[in-house]
Formats: sequence, C-alpha cells, structure tokens
Amino acid sequence: MSPAERFARLPDLLTSDADLQRRGRWVTVDCRIDVGEQPFFLGLENGALAAFERGTRLMRSSAFTIRADEEAWTRHWQTMPAPGWHDLFALTKRGAASMEGDFRPLLQHLQYFKDLLALPRKLQ
Repeated sequence: MSPAERFARLPDLLTSDADLQRRGRWVTVDCRIDVGEQPFFLGLENGALAAFERGTRLMRSSAFTIRADEEAWTRHWQTMPAPGWHDLFALTKRGAASMEGDFRPLLQHLQYFKDLLALPRKLQ
C-alpha cells in the first residue's frame, strides 16, 4: 500500500478513535497535507473530519500545509519510528518535511495534529 493510499484511510481511522475526536472537540480548521506529490485537504470541525478531499483543486484555501515525501511518511508511520522520523518537527528538522501557513491553529492543538497524522501507524 502506497503512503497516499494509507493516508486516504484517515477518515476511517479517525472515526474509530473516539478519544482523539474528544480531544479535538475545539479544533475547527481547514488544512492541507501533502503525501509525496498527492495533496489531501482536511476540513476539521470540532475534531471530526467534515471534509476530506484527495487531489488538487483550484483556489482551495487552507490555514496551513504540511508537506513530506513518501519516504518520510513511510518511516513516520512505522509502528516504532526511528529517532528523527517519529515526530512532525523531527521530520522538518531533518529536511524531510516542511510546514507553511498560519501556525496558530497547528500549535494551539499540536498534540491533536501529531496524533491525527500518526493514525496511519495503525495500518500495519
């Protein structure tokens, strides 16, 4: 399964994680996650995915974007990622990922986003 195909299963993974949804009850934001060359747009409302779109769309806005190549996501989604691959900020520090945009919603709910983007680890 490719990294983009793994990430495409995020809606089911989040639906089955009631604790993460509860912890994200104050998260309402549109963001973009790029898995290699494949963009995903997430519309979060109160911690749940109100919208999840794969692929490019003209004039689609988002508060922030997190980009990483396929290798970075594959290594990040290992059951026990190696040091330097275990965390979003570790990925950016090593140059395997980048973040841009309005970091306020990301930093206000940092643990939620770290846990959300680690959900594909469950697909082993």
